[in-house]
Amino acid sequence: MKKLNQITPIPKAHQIIWWVCRALLLAFSVYGMLNNSVTMFLMGLFAIAFSHMWDMWQLFGGKSFITRVNYFSQTLLNVFLVYSCVVYILNTRTNIHFFDILSHFSSGFIATWFGYDFAVVFQGKKRHLSPALASFFALTFSMFIAVAWELYEFTMDRVYGYVLQTSDIISEVGLVDTMTDFICCAVGSVLGMFLVAFYRNGIIGGKNRKKLRAEVVARSKQDKKDELELLGIESDQ
Repeated sequence: MKKLNQITPIPKAHQIIWWVCRALLLAFSVYGMLNNSVTMFLMGLFAIAFSHMWDMWQLFGGKSFITRVNYFSQTLLNVFLVYSCVVYILNTRTNIHFFDILSHFSSGFIATWFGYDFAVVFQGKKRHLSPALASFFALTFSMFIAVAWELYEFTMDRVYGYVLQTSDIISEVGLVDTMTDFICCAVGSVLGMFLVAFYRNGIIGGKNRKKLRAEVVARSKQDKKDELELLGIESDQ
């Protein structure tokens, strides 16, 4: 079984999903251009760029640590990008608000999943990061992205006159919209934090769950032994 700190080849199924998502994003961008929507056109182009994040790091010849982050995070991101573009179109033509709620919930979940893997890989091959600390980093990483996004929406509203936060000077609609987005993202982040931590440590998962769990337990014991030796205390193990 591949460890998280190893470069993982991309299965064909995931590659197909990536290219289908990119084709849909390109269609979205072209649709915006044909309908004189600069926002849709640029949104599609930026989305396509983000859909190549994992690929672009390969330009470093596999030497960058980010390439050891599992490809599953990129698959989640690509699907989310397509969904976000669909939400954008639907929100311009309908009054169904749960699409936006689901998008913020999903963004929190995906960012947490990536954040956990990122923290473990960034720690390096020789130093193991505790699941609790990796989970905390993943949660704060996800919430930081949520804050950054709301700052972006506020800036666009104030500078370019958009209504991304549905702001209204004489009401609290904008505040309610922002806080609802934060709450949805927080719920998705907490759920994602527990799921990725349990999955990466063999508590839940597929057929290799028991083997992974044994590796995690053995690594934990070795880390404890190394810590005692560093402190000059003999281990009873």
